[in-house]
Amino acid sequence: SGEVPDGPYDIPFGVSDIKREGADVTIVAASLQVVHALEAAETLSAAGIEAEVVDLRSFVPLDEEAILTSVGKTGRLLVVDEAPPRCGLTADIAGLAADRAFASLKGPIKQVCAPHSPTPFSPELEAAYLPDIPKIKAAIKATMA
Repeated sequence: SGEVPDGPYDIPFGVSDIKREGADVTIVAASLQVVHALEAAETLSAAGIEAEVVDLRSFVPLDEEAILTSVGKTGRLLVVDEAPPRCGLTADIAGLAADRAFASLKGPIKQVCAPHSPTPFSPELEAAYLPDIPKIKAAIKATMA
C-alpha cells in the first residue's frame, strides 16, 4: 500500500528509481523485494551500514546506467529477486556489474534469490524459499566483510 497520485501519471519504462541513497552497498530489486530491501537497509543503518536501494521498475529495457552508477558509488552490489539464480535477473545483473564495473567493486557480488528447486506449495515452505529481510541483511553483512 502507498500513496497514489490523484491524476493520470506515467512510470517510464527503462528508468530505475533510487528509493534510498546510501554509500556502502547497492541493493538492486524490484516489486515486493524493494520493500524488503528498504526495511533491511533501515535496520542496518543503525549499525552504520548505509545501503542504496535501486528499484528497477522494469526489466526490459533494463536501466544499466543507474545500476552501474550506484555500484561505482558504493563499490558493493546485492541483487534481490524471487526467481532462482540460474539464468535469472540476479545472474544477469551480477554479470553486468562484473563485466562493466569490476574495477569499482570492493567486495563480492551477492545474490539473494530462491534456491534451485521448484516453488513449494506449502505457505510455510514458500516463506522459507523466498528472499526476505533476514536473508537480505545477512547478504549485506557478507559483502561488507
